[in-house]
Amino acid sequence: MSRLPLWERPVTYAAVGATQASDLLVNPPAGFRPFRERVRVGHGDDRWRHAWTTVLAWGIQTRSGFRVELSDAPAAVTDQTYVPVSFDPSGAPIPSQVGVHADEVVFGPDGMPFVTPGVTARLSIPFGPFRIPAPARVVYVVDEPRRRGFAYGTLHGHPESGEESFIVEQTDDGSVWLEISAFSRPANALWWLVYPALRMSQTFYTRRYFEVLSGPIELSGAVD
Repeated sequence: MSRLPLWERPVTYAAVGATQASDLLVNPPAGFRPFRERVRVGHGDDRWRHAWTTVLAWGIQTRSGFRVELSDAPAAVTDQTYVPVSFDPSGAPIPSQVGVHADEVVFGPDGMPFVTPGVTARLSIPFGPFRIPAPARVVYVVDEPRRRGFAYGTLHGHPESGEESFIVEQTDDGSVWLEISAFSRPANALWWLVYPALRMSQTFYTRRYFEVLSGPIELSGAVD
């Protein structure tokens, strides 16, 4: 499995998309530990633009110390990438908000291209004095007028098995929120042995994600 090109490796869990479930904390996929936390990261349109462009360009990962290297895939694969469609309460499709200015918004504030469903990335996570490889694939993208983000699922070679989502929302009062949802378990017996340290690392980086979005605003290249 690990000898396959990264773009060709399947995710290492079955419940793809389950981070979208409203009852994730009550009914997680069997054998997985669920997590969900929602934190207010600011207020106003500038904060909103900063938050969604940062999230969609892997910014909360890179600004937390991760290295993110996007994996090449054959054009025959990327050209057929699924583009999600959102619907309003009446059932009418909502045009893509991120893609409205696709010729203007291509990269986030840090120069990374925006995520698209199916994109595969080699994440490198600081873990004590080491860097741990953590390959992952974007399994869905949320693209709504006031709610944007994505989720990635783990690939073979990641220390965990599971899925994590990063969704930014601006509510009617102008407040901007980041919600992180996940379900996970150690990928193999080796990682089960260091599970307490793995949990501590997860807690640390989750806190960093919220800090990144509530920090200084960078609007370079962001349009709405």
